[in-house]
Amino acid sequence: MATASRVDRGVMRDTSDFDAFYAGSVRRVTGHVYAMTGDRADAEDLAQEAFARAWQHWDKVSGYADPEAWVRTVAFRARVSAWRKTVNRLRAHRRHGPPDAKPEASVDNVAIVAALRRIPANQRQAIVLHHLVGLSLEEIAAETDVAVGTVKARLSRGRRALAPHLADRENGFTSDGQEPRHA
Repeated sequence: MATASRVDRGVMRDTSDFDAFYAGSVRRVTGHVYAMTGDRADAEDLAQEAFARAWQHWDKVSGYADPEAWVRTVAFRARVSAWRKTVNRLRAHRRHGPPDAKPEASVDNVAIVAALRRIPANQRQAIVLHHLVGLSLEEIAAETDVAVGTVKARLSRGRRALAPHLADRENGFTSDGQEPRHA
């Protein structure tokens, strides 16, 4: 009994031919690609990618004298393409040097981010856009598609909601003047 047909882009496909091709050649193709790459996981990924492409073009590929050779070629080319990307990335790295070292997050930065996570998203967005990005009220209103009055309200409520979560580390007091509770 033939395998159920499936519809791809409006074309009915009988999967039994492809299934038989795949079952009969996947181990062999994976072995060939493994011999080329020396990495079993990479070989399996490349072979699967090549078989997926074969399935996409099965109407054409199935008519070739050796569909397995087509799949092997696609897998090899995918490997070469990945290799070229790696080489180009390394060349760019040598040409431009390593990326600028990112400074470690300060204790204050970590505290602010932690506090921001504890307030509603729309208030957090308004505070970040105004105080960290430096946008005006009008620019925030345009970016968030709300009225300027709504931005003002979100900033005001956000500051109020944020205050209890930020502690004055130098004096050991919270922003409302109370000593922080320790867990």
